[in-house]
Amino acid sequence: MRRVGRRTSWAAASLAAVAVFAGAGHAVAEPASSGSASSGSSGFGSMDAGSVTSGSTVPEVWQDDPGPLPPLRDDIVVPEIVGETVTSPQVKRFLVASPSLRRVVGVDVLLPADTSAPRPTLYMLEGVGGGEDQSGWMYMTDAPKFFADKNVNVVMTNGGVASLYTDWDSPDKNLGVHKWETFITEELPPLIDARLKTNGVNAIAGNSMGAQGAMMLAHRRPDLYRGIAVFSGCYSTTDDVGRLSTQFTVSSRGGDIRNVWGSPGGSGWEAHDSVRHAEALRGKPIYMSVATGLAGRYEGPGTDLERIVVGGAIEAVANRCTKRLDQKLRDLGIPATVEYEARGVHAWAYWKDQLPKAWPTLERALGLTR
Repeated sequence: MRRVGRRTSWAAASLAAVAVFAGAGHAVAEPASSGSASSGSSGFGSMDAGSVTSGSTVPEVWQDDPGPLPPLRDDIVVPEIVGETVTSPQVKRFLVASPSLRRVVGVDVLLPADTSAPRPTLYMLEGVGGGEDQSGWMYMTDAPKFFADKNVNVVMTNGGVASLYTDWDSPDKNLGVHKWETFITEELPPLIDARLKTNGVNAIAGNSMGAQGAMMLAHRRPDLYRGIAVFSGCYSTTDDVGRLSTQFTVSSRGGDIRNVWGSPGGSGWEAHDSVRHAEALRGKPIYMSVATGLAGRYEGPGTDLERIVVGGAIEAVANRCTKRLDQKLRDLGIPATVEYEARGVHAWAYWKDQLPKAWPTLERALGLTR
């Protein structure tokens, strides 16, 4: 297995930032003031020059260890919940047998205090690390406490390292089988609906890679999700910034980008580009947030330098990506609440802060407002 030291992690992040900004040809702009939709032109110009190729990946020496591959099974023929652990009256964890992923997947579930009436469901995705044992939303934020008084089921998938939460064209020798779109949109919802009291109303949220995945699933399945909340993501797959970000996400854990949707720039890549397919988001409450990459209130004396260097570089790229989708939504006349934070790096502490800010948008999407 690969193991990355701090020196090489910094190098990888720095290489990613330099490559992205070189491809875009612009420095990151200062953020607009927060509120409903940002102001001003994004100033991107043309970013579809095709300068990013299948060779634009993280070198092996700089790749992170994806962890052991989950064992694959050929005996799973129908999706089903095969295990349940109850941590508290409002916290459960399901084990779900998935034919598409050919394995058992963990799913963390938060329940409202009153489960007597049907209620909506919020699906939540996380970043590139995607732990198999528990969602980062459970232990890196106060999500269990935050949702305790909300009348909603919260469903958080486990796993999906560097998957983009999409269906890959081919299995990968380092990352295994990724058929996450099928699992999340086709296999899992009927099981949740059957096991929990649901009313058929769904929304989706995510951070980092999970933000890209959430927006991607929302534009590809507009019938399934009524609203979206995303934090620090990249939403294009075909402009230079988005294409490079996608390739770095996959290759950062040793994945072969050609196994995802074929060669970069092809029809599969275009089909997963949320900027190009932003029209599919019309009519849905949308919340997006991002910072600048500058050290913020959670970075001070004694802060790990890697957090500032790596987290800053990644968040700066996410800032550019968010501006691109923000601009596209405004061009189409699609309302969105976009929160640009003046400071902050790519870290859970900032996404924890964003959750209550996103809640009014999600609450409206889920039909919980009075």
